[in-house]
Amino acid sequence: MVPGEENQLVPKEPLDHTSDKSLLDTNFEPGKKNFLHLTDKDGEQPQILSEDSSAVDDSVQDRFIGPLPREGSVGSTGDYVSQSYSYSSILNKSETGYVGLVNQAMTCYLNSLLQTLFMTPEFRNALYKWEFEESEEDPVTSIPYQLQRLFVLLQTSKKRAIETTDVTRSFGWDSSEAWQQHDVQELCRVMFDALEQKWKQTEQADLINELYQGKLKDYVRCLECGYEGWRIDTYLDIPLVIRPYGSSQAFASVEEALHAFIQPEILDGPNQYFCERCKKKCDARKGLRFLHFPYLLTLQLKRFDFDYTTMHRIKLNDRMTFPEELDMSTFIDIEDENSLLYELFSVMVHSGSAAGGHYYACIKSFSDEQWYSFNDQHVSRITQEDIKKTHGGSSGSRGYYSSAFASSTNAYMLIYRLKDPSRNAKFLEVNDYPEHIKSLVQKEKELEEQEKRQREIERNTCKIKLFCMHPVKQVMMENKLEVHKDKTLKEAVEIAYKMMDLEEVIPLDCCRLVKYDEFHDYLERSYEGEEDTPMGLLLGGVKSTYMFDLLLETRKPDQVFQSYKPGEVMVKVHVVDIKTESVAPPVSVRAYLNQTVTEFKQLISKAIHLPAETMRIVLERCYNDLRLLNVSSKTLKAEGFFRSNKVFVESSESLDRQMAFTDSHLWKLLDRHANTIRLFVLLPEQSPGSHSKRTAYQKAGGDSGNVDDACERVKGPLGSLKSVEAILEESTEKLKSLSLQQQQDGDNGDSSKSTETSDFENIESPLNERDSSGSVDNRELEQQIQTSDPENFQSEERSDSDVNNDRSTSSVDSDILSSSHSSDTLCNADSAPVPLANGLDSHSITSSRRSKANEGKKETWDTAEEDSGTDSEYDESGKSRGETQYMYFKAESYAADEGSGEGHKWLMVHVDKRITLAAFKQHLEPFVGVLSSHFKVFRVYASNQEFESVRLNETLSSFSDDNKITIRLGRALKKGEYRVKVYQLLVNEQEPCRFLLDAVFAKGMTVRQSKEELLPQLREQCGLELSIDRFRLRKKTWKNPGTVFLDYHVYEEDINISSNWEVFLEVLDGVEKMKSMSQLAVLSRRWRPTDMRLDPFQEVVLESSSVDELREKLCEISGIPLEDIEFAKGRGTFPCDISVLEIHQDLDWNPKVSTLNVWPLYICDDGAVIFYRDKTEELMELTDEQRNELMKKESSRLQKTGHRVTYSPRKEKALKIYLDGAPNKDLTQD
Repeated sequence: MVPGEENQLVPKEPLDHTSDKSLLDTNFEPGKKNFLHLTDKDGEQPQILSEDSSAVDDSVQDRFIGPLPREGSVGSTGDYVSQSYSYSSILNKSETGYVGLVNQAMTCYLNSLLQTLFMTPEFRNALYKWEFEESEEDPVTSIPYQLQRLFVLLQTSKKRAIETTDVTRSFGWDSSEAWQQHDVQELCRVMFDALEQKWKQTEQADLINELYQGKLKDYVRCLECGYEGWRIDTYLDIPLVIRPYGSSQAFASVEEALHAFIQPEILDGPNQYFCERCKKKCDARKGLRFLHFPYLLTLQLKRFDFDYTTMHRIKLNDRMTFPEELDMSTFIDIEDENSLLYELFSVMVHSGSAAGGHYYACIKSFSDEQWYSFNDQHVSRITQEDIKKTHGGSSGSRGYYSSAFASSTNAYMLIYRLKDPSRNAKFLEVNDYPEHIKSLVQKEKELEEQEKRQREIERNTCKIKLFCMHPVKQVMMENKLEVHKDKTLKEAVEIAYKMMDLEEVIPLDCCRLVKYDEFHDYLERSYEGEEDTPMGLLLGGVKSTYMFDLLLETRKPDQVFQSYKPGEVMVKVHVVDIKTESVAPPVSVRAYLNQTVTEFKQLISKAIHLPAETMRIVLERCYNDLRLLNVSSKTLKAEGFFRSNKVFVESSESLDRQMAFTDSHLWKLLDRHANTIRLFVLLPEQSPGSHSKRTAYQKAGGDSGNVDDACERVKGPLGSLKSVEAILEESTEKLKSLSLQQQQDGDNGDSSKSTETSDFENIESPLNERDSSGSVDNRELEQQIQTSDPENFQSEERSDSDVNNDRSTSSVDSDILSSSHSSDTLCNADSAPVPLANGLDSHSITSSRRSKANEGKKETWDTAEEDSGTDSEYDESGKSRGETQYMYFKAESYAADEGSGEGHKWLMVHVDKRITLAAFKQHLEPFVGVLSSHFKVFRVYASNQEFESVRLNETLSSFSDDNKITIRLGRALKKGEYRVKVYQLLVNEQEPCRFLLDAVFAKGMTVRQSKEELLPQLREQCGLELSIDRFRLRKKTWKNPGTVFLDYHVYEEDINISSNWEVFLEVLDGVEKMKSMSQLAVLSRRWRPTDMRLDPFQEVVLESSSVDELREKLCEISGIPLEDIEFAKGRGTFPCDISVLEIHQDLDWNPKVSTLNVWPLYICDDGAVIFYRDKTEELMELTDEQRNELMKKESSRLQKTGHRVTYSPRKEKALKIYLDGAPNKDLTQD
């Protein structure tokens, strides 16, 4: 440390930390700011004092000034800590000298018991005497051996806390068990059982019984003849009741609870005892007597109970005192010369409620008679006052509600040891350890030392992201480079070379590591001449995270690596050829921000060998921003260059240079290049002979030239189109033969129309014409088109707008697609190039400007017309929108994926994503073989879910490269039509909502017209024979029935309708009662408390929102006197299910309102659920048995309907220890 003055920071002599000089003698100035400059001593980085400094005396801890480092924040922020290591494991041991246990997740109950057993001398010593035979058992599944290892570590480890995963693994538990909360008393019994099983045929076979088992007599004594029947029972713990059953007051102390435990009860009346001697039922006395108390006495305070009023588990937090010394001689009838005085040494404390909480243990050490708190990782010294705080309760008087307001932290299990000098053992000293324990201690010590060394390596290992562009596959690979800080750059290159598996691909001397910014794709600098520099120095030390990455750069053997200097910017240069309309792959060039445009042109000229005089440079600064660099004196910084940049260069002498940039051919070519995407289209299955069946849906007339125009609307050379021409020729022959077939058959009224316009007129036909009346649908197409896979039409078909309705996916909703054309998807500029027919890179960053696009309408091949806001495929003149947009479209056949099925064909389509869906479908017509109005487009998402794209006026801007599309045959929606999902409403069924069919409703159609169209579909598809006046349609919101639609309502005028709308169809029992919108239909259900049951739903139609009218209607249908009717609104989604055990008190009965449309009812629409009851009916009184039985039935019923059961707690998993180390399948079926 070097002190310096406030205004003049002049380095001075280093301070000698061994010197006895005062601060004033070392040039510190009083009254002023003194600055200290921290430097590395002898070039080494500062190190943290950890347990690795084993040679350091314990007094070092005492000399440490300032706060101790917090757990989880060891070391400075620059130190790297392995993610596989818990922070607690590298902290020093607690000042108490004891080691804690790491909580795996919810294993505090286990930690409390293990620490108690460890601090029990008799148990620990006996465990150490047991010797593990590796030849007989796997050490991983041996519970005693893993406990031995744990105890050895607790006794000898220098860590603050150790893991218990090896112990739980020996129990046969997996990681999920760590997230299960269990009762510590339950664990104690299960673990003792497991140890007894493991210790059979050994010296420790009877250890548990010798230490923990007591005996008592369960007796019944006849009060008439004195005959006594009895049996002897054993116990490992004594359960003590906190509050007697039916009492409002808890026992004050453990002694009081023990007296109650042995207090006999009189069996009389209906509970009389049948006496074997009297041969009749007699009054009798029944009770318990202690015969023998164990050496280690365990008392369980039964703080968990069940409240039958609320039907919930509860915790009793009442105060119950317990003494430090407990004399048990008053609780035993047998005279014993030996003393029965016990001393308390372990208190297992529970903090929380019956639903969950936390366990920790307060344990007295028999070595120093001091109390300690063992709370998972933390061990601390405590006092007797802390023990008294675990008695529970509050300072006030004990009453019925005292438990609710008392502290939730209180004692749950108490363990006492008999005070007997002849039996009281001390912990074994190290010298007294058995030989097998000594070897185990040495083994664990070596493992811990090895762990330390590994951690030391971890702390000195640089871990940084490594990237490499594979020289053959041209795929960017990513990995994590882990290299010791002392390894040189040359050694690190060799490690990275092997890590990326380049041994068989490229020589080692053709690779080097450079500093890289992956986010900006920027090469920051290279490390020439630093091959022998340590990586720690190059990377700035060992850090948890780095603000940069490394790139393993490769070169060809005949190339030379370029030098990258700090301060340079990287420019990717794409050469544009206007004649061939191609954009070449990028060439990287390094430049400086202070260079002028002229100097930059000279630099590029040398790199790509093009003349600088005629060079045009276009900078793509960000998406939607193409900038022509035409001011020669401007610097690159002023033009907006950054770390990584992308430019397009053109250097021809064409007249295009003289045009305004946004009107030039260069701008249009770059605009198309930025907006072209590649899609994979799966065509419908085509079986032999099926083409002749498509006459009703095939375009009439046309030749190969016309089809070529439809498929390839771009000027200039098209490259090799051999595969496309083959497809088009085949399509043309089909069209000709089908046109002839149409003329011969005459089965289509539109077959004589051979022009494009006539086709459009056919599609624009009114709704009442035959082809749009709903009779021509998917089923008719199925019948007319032969398919080899009939299930092709039965697969689930959903549209983009289903994403919100069904909540089944997070895919982009179709509403997002309605954004403007400028919101095109941003593609990755540096992905592997995908060559288009004209050589464009389809993965380039998009860069169109909508404001300029319309200025170029003189040449319509690359201009996009604004959406008209309709869903029609055609503009007002009836002309195809695709013809006016004239967007780029190119298709070629593509090898089918495996499993796509025979007969299916794939197309690889390159298309301008500003094209509308309508135009895109028209381009696909020659390949599908039917009109665009008779096939549907489904977008395929990553999960292979398909959603129909139905908004014809929207663009493909939401699509990105390599998206998949499936084409399915079937009538597509026309302008003003909507696909509607129809569900049947069954109010009194267990599942009230059942899907029926998909239908098509149109704007301007009345509800009655839609019902008329539904009738034949319901009959054919669902087998429902209905009369038009005996069913209604109503609004469906999720699962809730809503507004009843009246026959005269008109869609889009009276009823709002949207894509993939959902409606309920409800079959009526009689004539429709709803006649006007002023009426209100509610669903009522009677609750009968005397029978504990609910009646079926009945609809009530009200003329107004009056509560009085509702009461009158309920009175009419039920016969309950008007003054005795009480009602409440149902909660949640329909059918508002609620348990019969809760409905009587949980609902807001008889709200004080006069109208239904105010708080708390807010009933403003049809479909609300109203429960009602007769207030004079008394609630049935249930016995405990009846209540439990009803609770099971209700739980089963509500779980089947998917409704929450509020009184049923989460299902607890039984605590089990598997002696073979792994659970059997049948054991897991709890």
